[in-house]
Amino acid sequence: QVQLVESGGGLVHPGGSLRLSCTTPGRTLASPAMAWFRQAPGKEREFVAAISWRYRYPSTYYGDFVRGRFNMTLDKPKNLVYLQMNNLGPEDTADYYCAAATKPVFGPDYVSVPNEYESWGQGTQVTVSS
Repeated sequence: QVQLVESGGGLVHPGGSLRLSCTTPGRTLASPAMAWFRQAPGKEREFVAAISWRYRYPSTYYGDFVRGRFNMTLDKPKNLVYLQMNNLGPEDTADYYCAAATKPVFGPDYVSVPNEYESWGQGTQVTVSS
């Protein structure tokens, strides 16, 4: 397993933006797939976004609810994974988790499954409220 540390959560007004970050302290990002999930109180963990590599080519996936509002990127030199979230609404209020897989994971039916990822961060809280 890999230690993951998220940051960037906070309180934002509806329509606002946040950028979440995820890093692996002391290690180079080398997972074949990384993802963001979220979990709101009383709800199941929900897939947000993932980047996975097949034959060294990355593919990015997003949950249906994203509708073009979020963008997941990877900055390997800085050892960071980002989730840029725009036009946030109260329904986006949740704890957001970074996850990393140790084996290849690709295809929308697989990258969205929490059990495909072995390492998880502690989460960062996002609250969207006026």
